[in-house]
Amino acid sequence: MKFALPSQETVLKAAKEYTLITLSTLLMAVGIYFFKFPNNFTFGGVTGLAVVVSQVMPISPSTVNFIVNLVLLLLGFLFLGKGFGVRTVYSSMLLSVALSGMEYLWPLDKPLTDDPLLELIFAIVLPGLGSAILFNIGASSGGTDVVAMILKKFTSVNIGNALLLSDLLITLSAFFIFDIKTFLFSMLGLFSKSLVIDNVIESINLCKYFNVVCSSPEPICDYIVHKLGRSATVCEAEGAFSHDKKYIIFTVLKRYQAVQLRQYIKQVEPGAFILISNTSEIIGKGFHSV
Repeated sequence: MKFALPSQETVLKAAKEYTLITLSTLLMAVGIYFFKFPNNFTFGGVTGLAVVVSQVMPISPSTVNFIVNLVLLLLGFLFLGKGFGVRTVYSSMLLSVALSGMEYLWPLDKPLTDDPLLELIFAIVLPGLGSAILFNIGASSGGTDVVAMILKKFTSVNIGNALLLSDLLITLSAFFIFDIKTFLFSMLGLFSKSLVIDNVIESINLCKYFNVVCSSPEPICDYIVHKLGRSATVCEAEGAFSHDKKYIIFTVLKRYQAVQLRQYIKQVEPGAFILISNTSEIIGKGFHSV
C-alpha cells in the first residue's frame, strides 16, 4: 500500500498552525501561572476550579489543572472517539505541562506585585489573547470546552448557558473560600474575560469592505486581482441624478491592502465614490470556509 506524502503547502500550513497554538498556549500559561494562581482568582473553567480545589486539598493549582485536563481528555476520547480534535489535545496537554514546568522553575508563594487590580488585568488579557488566537484557528485549550463538545453531541442543552453557569458557580465559590476582595476581583474577571476574547477575535479578523462607484472599473479590478491578490464583483449601475452609466465594484481586503487600494483609486479615478466599512465575519474563498 502506497501512502501519499503531504504537499509542501500542507506541511507549511500545519507548521504555522502549531506554531500559533504553541505560542498562544504559552501566553495563556504565563497569565494563569504568574497572575491568576497567586491571587486566587477563580474565574473561568478548569484553571478557576484548580484554584478552588487547591485551597481545600494539599495540592497545587498546576497539579489540579493537569489531573482535571487529563481526565477530560480521556472522556473526550471515550465519548467523542478518535476524531476528537488533535489540536485541542495538543494545546490542553501543553498548557498543563507548561503550568507544571513553571511551578518547578519559578515557585511562587505570593503575587508578583502588591496591586491586585494590575495583576487581574494581566490575568484576563494574556489568557484572553491566547484563547482568542486558538479559537480563531479552530482550536481550544481543552478544559470545559471538552465538556461542551460532549454535551453538544448527546444532549440538547444550551452549551453557552451551561458553560456560563459552571463558570459562575466556580467564581461564586471564591466568596466562601477566600475573602470578599478576591471574590469581587474574580467576578470582575469573569465578566471581562469574554469581552476581551470577542474583541481580540474581531480585531484579528477585521477587514475592509469596499463599494466603489466608478466609470472605468477595468484598471481598478486589474489592480485588485494582480497587485493585491484578491477578487471583486462588478455590477452595472446608473446615476440617479446624471443618469450616467456607472459601475459598482464590491471587494473585501485586509487593512493594509485597503490603504493601497484607496491610494490607487485616488490616482486613476479621483471622482470615484467609495464606501468603506469594517467587517470581521467573512465566509468564502480566501477568508473563512463555511
